[in-house]
Amino acid sequence: MGICDGRSVIITGAGGGLGRAYALELAAEGAAVLVNDIRAEAAEAVVAEIAAAGGKAVANSDDITRMVGADAIVAQAIAAFGDVHAVVNNAGICRDRLFLNLGDEEWDAVMNVHLRGHFCIANRLARYWRDRSKAGEAVDGRIINTSSGAGLQGSVGQANYSAAKAGIAALTLVQAVELARYGVTANALAPTARTSMTETVFADVMRPPADGGFDRYAPENVAPLVAWLASAQSRHVNGQVFEACGGLIALAEGWHTGPQTDKGARWRAAELGDAVGGLLAEARPPQKVWGS
Repeated sequence: MGICDGRSVIITGAGGGLGRAYALELAAEGAAVLVNDIRAEAAEAVVAEIAAAGGKAVANSDDITRMVGADAIVAQAIAAFGDVHAVVNNAGICRDRLFLNLGDEEWDAVMNVHLRGHFCIANRLARYWRDRSKAGEAVDGRIINTSSGAGLQGSVGQANYSAAKAGIAALTLVQAVELARYGVTANALAPTARTSMTETVFADVMRPPADGGFDRYAPENVAPLVAWLASAQSRHVNGQVFEACGGLIALAEGWHTGPQTDKGARWRAAELGDAVGGLLAEARPPQKVWGS
């Protein structure tokens, strides 16, 4: 018996890295899994792994950045499994450059895959869940998004990626509030693991230990949290962003209104230097931008 028995899950970008680890873990916990990846052969290979272990999965290579692709993905999952209980928005790309050297094509490509990719499938699934809820059916849906430390603190050389991941964190908060009435929760992950997007930049840091000890950066370490969030056990958790690396799990604390001062009248520009200085002196120092 697994914690996801009887549930079905769509995972994007699941042909390798974190997505593959999620798919294998969810299947091992009893979920039926739609493995989406633009690389059809990679998706099919993961499905073969799941099937060989006795699990249930189907492969899909539709475009997550287009509504027609999202419709096809959701329709395939429903046809294969009878229902969809969760989506793990995992697919992503990097086009890293310093901000001054960043071109609009590199900006648009990252925004398209990350932000639009997160929007399309979740939007279509949210409508499906809403309609079922309004028809009087019990809904226990999950949206599991992927943010990043780059989105929470910023990352040098990744202005496009950081902005997209910050947008995903904010999107998660809105989804959580708006969709709760239909039996749907929305949470996000900021995982740190060895994947195709990190193996070049962080290759030395994330190399597996030579002594065969605990591999802190193995993507499999993040997968149990994803399986739990997709399960019925997590229905009380909504609007949260989790940071995960190795055996560490942390809750990210978002923007809060901090120190404040109220003059009770319009400020003069010359007065603001002292006022802002006082606020900065009271404020908690922010975490450093990655790479700074």
